[in-house]
Amino acid sequence: MAEIVIRQVTKIYPGEAAVECLDRIDLNVRDGEFLCILGPSGCGKSTLLEILAGLQQPTDGEILFDRSPLPRLNHKLGMVFQDPSLYPWRTVVDNVALGLEIRGVGKAKRKRIAEKYLAMAGLGGFEQKYPHQLSGGMRQRAGLARALANEPEVLLMDEPFGAVDYLTRLQLQDDLVNIWKTEKKTIVFVTHDVSEAIYLGDRVALLTARPGRIKKIVEIPKDHPRRRDDMDLSIIQNDIYSAIQEAADGTPA
Repeated sequence: MAEIVIRQVTKIYPGEAAVECLDRIDLNVRDGEFLCILGPSGCGKSTLLEILAGLQQPTDGEILFDRSPLPRLNHKLGMVFQDPSLYPWRTVVDNVALGLEIRGVGKAKRKRIAEKYLAMAGLGGFEQKYPHQLSGGMRQRAGLARALANEPEVLLMDEPFGAVDYLTRLQLQDDLVNIWKTEKKTIVFVTHDVSEAIYLGDRVALLTARPGRIKKIVEIPKDHPRRRDDMDLSIIQNDIYSAIQEAADGTPA
């Protein structure tokens, strides 16, 4: 099981001018689902993901993982950032194996695991390259492989394709769906791109502008693989744009 329950999570950054980032977020992440969190810049999407990852603590509220309070550090959750932050002095395979090395996994075993996930991420044959020898999309694939190598039950992904070109982004989306179906992970994917959210997600949780609140949760009743020109997806996309406009106009969440 990899179910996450978010109850009344609020995040306030204290200071002379305190900033309320998240306001009473209630959200359940179902086991095995692909959940996209969508919202404008500054609405708290990344903060919510970092709270799930244990990198930040909520000001109020609680998060349950498999019906127990979420620990600060949980190896069952893996994080993929927009910047993969690979160590330039380590080869690709050694970057991917870093978490396994820290956990004390033997050299031969961690190399075997890292090579498996590099191949799954489309980087077979690039194991001995260094980060500067890879394109942006390839570095992002390496970051994904690094997260997968730790064999988490949940992948938390913070706008992972935001820094790559459009065509590479489309290919990475398709590759991620294939990995999700193969590995049967639970994925929580943060994006500000409506079309990306409805192409990838089983559900889309739309946040309002800061302080982030749940404006709407949209079910995407389409199996994968999906067509980008599917008219049903276009209708859902238009509905989400309407909800975004309502939020911008101040309609209560």
